[in-house]
Amino acid sequence: MKAAIPFPPLSPELFSISLGGFEFALRWYALAYIAGILIGWRIATAAVKRHTLWRDGQPPMSAEQVEQLMTWVILGVILGGRLGFVLFYQPAYYLSNPAEILMVWHGGMSFHGGLLGVVVAVVAFCLRSGIRLMPTADLLAMAVPPGLLLGRLANFVNAELWGRPTDLPWGVIFPGAAAQDCGQPLGEMCARHPSQLYEAGLEGLLLGGLLLVLAFGMGALKRSGVIAGLFFAGYGLARFAVEFVRQPDAQFVSPGNPLGLAWQVGGYGLTMGQILSLPMILLGLGLLLAARRRRAAAPAV
Repeated sequence: MKAAIPFPPLSPELFSISLGGFEFALRWYALAYIAGILIGWRIATAAVKRHTLWRDGQPPMSAEQVEQLMTWVILGVILGGRLGFVLFYQPAYYLSNPAEILMVWHGGMSFHGGLLGVVVAVVAFCLRSGIRLMPTADLLAMAVPPGLLLGRLANFVNAELWGRPTDLPWGVIFPGAAAQDCGQPLGEMCARHPSQLYEAGLEGLLLGGLLLVLAFGMGALKRSGVIAGLFFAGYGLARFAVEFVRQPDAQFVSPGNPLGLAWQVGGYGLTMGQILSLPMILLGLGLLLAARRRRAAAPAV
């Protein structure tokens, strides 16, 4: 093994207390969810208060309705994220142990499932409140990346969802028997891609920064579907690319399938993360194409 970076002395828990024989802990991952939702709420609120950002000076909802929408979004994230993990990644296990489906404190959340949950919640909220769906999608799309950034950083702190083995100098020696089981010579440490940090940079910093600049500085919110389209396509492309160096879930790996491909033909295929990202890319491109067509069809002023 060449030069590598030892995993820093980080704890998944910010602090813990014991009360009456029970231990309660605040974990960085939970804090990332909370902070991500609060930051997203502030971004969305700031956007709807600036009427000049929107076409005809009409934001899709008021600041008070943004607060109401956040409750629906939180439920969509939690329920969709958990059910998505159960159905996409470990259906056989949870069918045999249905009582564990609701045990979210044991870990196991899927971004793609959470996204589907949010889509259902947002559609229901818009239909119930008579709110325009596409501008609402744009509003939420630019509010999501901060949560992605913090969530991936929390994955790194938890030393989970690490990447495949690497000899690159920025490879990280993650702790734990599973992380150190990569077929290296006896006595050597296994360094892996810090894929959590790759995703934090691409999905959080790069994509999030681009969407905010376009929305607040370049009038993109006046063209419904542009921000949402860029988010779906951008996240899908970033996740698809990182999957090449991200270690797949253990249930997909076998002696005959060391790359953990969920679908393959002739030794080539896709991981589950890539399969779930393809619809996002197609949806994002479709939204961008539709926005372009609407702009071309709009009468000249």
